[in-house]
Amino acid sequence: MSEPITLNVGGKLYTTSLSTLTSFPDSMLGAMFSGKIPTKKDSQGNCFIDRDGKIFRYILNFLRTSYLDLPEDFQEMGLLRREVDFYQIQPLIEALQEKEVELSKAEKNAMLNISLDQKTQTVHFTVREAPQIYSLSSSNMEVFSAHIFSTSCLFLKLLGSKLYYCFNGNLSSISSYLKDPNHLTLDWVASVEGLPEEEYTRQNLKRLWVVPDNKQINSFQVFVEEVLKIAMSDGFCIDSSHPHTSDFMNNKIIRLIRYK
Repeated sequence: MSEPITLNVGGKLYTTSLSTLTSFPDSMLGAMFSGKIPTKKDSQGNCFIDRDGKIFRYILNFLRTSYLDLPEDFQEMGLLRREVDFYQIQPLIEALQEKEVELSKAEKNAMLNISLDQKTQTVHFTVREAPQIYSLSSSNMEVFSAHIFSTSCLFLKLLGSKLYYCFNGNLSSISSYLKDPNHLTLDWVASVEGLPEEEYTRQNLKRLWVVPDNKQINSFQVFVEEVLKIAMSDGFCIDSSHPHTSDFMNNKIIRLIRYK
């Protein structure tokens, strides 16, 4: 084996051999480490590549084994695709294309299940009536929860791109709350007449919006309508066998299926 080489890829260090890096001579790495393209050095003298350091592990493993091994819950396919395109390792490009076809086939048949819950909560807040004059007020608020499960990770990403939390005066995509690729829990409140905007932030109360329509979701009926619209545009249909009609009409359970 050749002498080990340490690479600094976007701040992450990897140690490998020259023979591994040049195993595909026509690739970007093959050109860099055969002297065809000059390489940069970091302050420690390591070869520096200004690319994503985390994703490089999959590139390097392919150079070592000729297999593209990804974890089952891998969620950065788009980023991997861009990195693979940069390094121009043709067999890896082909392996990634095969992996994407495999994932696409697995995603075609899917199930979506949403369980809904609603309760009424009393909120207390102060209202400024005049300088130095405040009064204590209270109001009932509708609080909603939706527990969403789908066998299609891609659909949950699509849903996450359409629904936004409104908090502290800003809209933020619920995609950032998608910690599990198959599960998502939403908690939000309806707007309360007379409740000052700063009270939503102070009491940690999130509201829910659908974009690009910029429509606030103030009831389960609106939520169900919007989710059905998004799901059916993605090929889902209502499962006629489950749940019970009364549960569906009462907005307790939504179950949809997709066959492609």
